[in-house]
Amino acid sequence: MATDRLSMIFAALADPTRRAILARLAEGEATVSELAEPFSISLPAISRHLKVLEEAGLITRRRSAQWRSSSLNAGPLREVMGWMEHYREFWDANFDRLDAHLRRIQAEAPTRQPGEPSRAKTTDPQSKPRKRAER
Repeated sequence: MATDRLSMIFAALADPTRRAILARLAEGEATVSELAEPFSISLPAISRHLKVLEEAGLITRRRSAQWRSSSLNAGPLREVMGWMEHYREFWDANFDRLDAHLRRIQAEAPTRQPGEPSRAKTTDPQSKPRKRAER
């Protein structure tokens, strides 16, 4: 099991059911039965998902009489966004270089007029000569 905080957050976010639970909690606090409504899984299974989310710090759970409600804790999501920001900057720079390279290639490519046949070699397999079967 992942022990560092970021790994625990990513492990919790890896499951689509837990992501759906977080999306629901983004709308406001909810009980276990309210969270279980859209899923075809048992209440104990939802509770296990909630435990994983709570251990990752993504939700806060509290008990009020017989009801136990959960609410979203956005702090860990901010941590993930901060970590990802570094990589976004890296990829943005790479995509910018790729975009510039593609624009350069397009600018250097010879243009052809509409209706003018392409100068590219055909890769149609039917246009290649066929070998005769040996007898």
